[in-house]
Amino acid sequence: MLEIHQFPCLSDNYGFLVHDPDSGETAAIDTPDGAEYLKQAEARGWRITQICNTHWHPDHAGGNKAIVEATGATVIAPQEVSKLSPIDRVVADGDTVSLGAHTARVIDVPGHTKGHIAYHLADDDLAFVGDALFALGCGRMFEGEPKQFWDSLSRLKSLPSDTTIYCAHEYTQANAAFALHADPGNDALIAYGKEIDAKREAGEPTVPFPLARELETNPFLRADDDEMQARWGGDAPHETFAALRAAKDAF
Repeated sequence: MLEIHQFPCLSDNYGFLVHDPDSGETAAIDTPDGAEYLKQAEARGWRITQICNTHWHPDHAGGNKAIVEATGATVIAPQEVSKLSPIDRVVADGDTVSLGAHTARVIDVPGHTKGHIAYHLADDDLAFVGDALFALGCGRMFEGEPKQFWDSLSRLKSLPSDTTIYCAHEYTQANAAFALHADPGNDALIAYGKEIDAKREAGEPTVPFPLARELETNPFLRADDDEMQARWGGDAPHETFAALRAAKDAF
């Protein structure tokens, strides 16, 4: 069974080390802070053997150089990461990445950036999604287009509902405030918001989270819902998504 170590990085990032005890291999999922990743791995007696980036932003690939220099880790990433860091293996939709006997399928999820990817480990019921999807939110649309981003979210929506989602930031409480504004009559969302407040009050993370709950409560995943389309407009889900994304940017 994979061991996943989650730890805070920078101001609101999470770092993830994924360790396969059978092979001894350890993957760094994104690298917001190379020194912190090395410190966390050393404390567990793990050696980072590979880096799996989701996109090129510095708070996701900025620590690659330090980790590679210290460990010789292999960098696996979408092509866009090359603008920030050398890549040993470029991956895109449908490719697979192995960690010991465990396999992740690469899913293209552009929108936040043009080349953003996610890693889905189907046999382990988990996915690392970077900034494509957050608890009760999604990434800002820095480089993509609404239909492109909606299509990406639709790919994540189609994963098994019992998938555990690991996103890269602790944005959930702020996302919940907008979600309740966007979808005020959603009882499941209201209950979720109360749980989030309690967790943050106790200093607990809200990540990871089950996809099933997001399907009920995340307004960006519900842009194809009739009530959401009636409230936010749009003749197609990507148009409703665009309206929600613009409203969140200004919220």
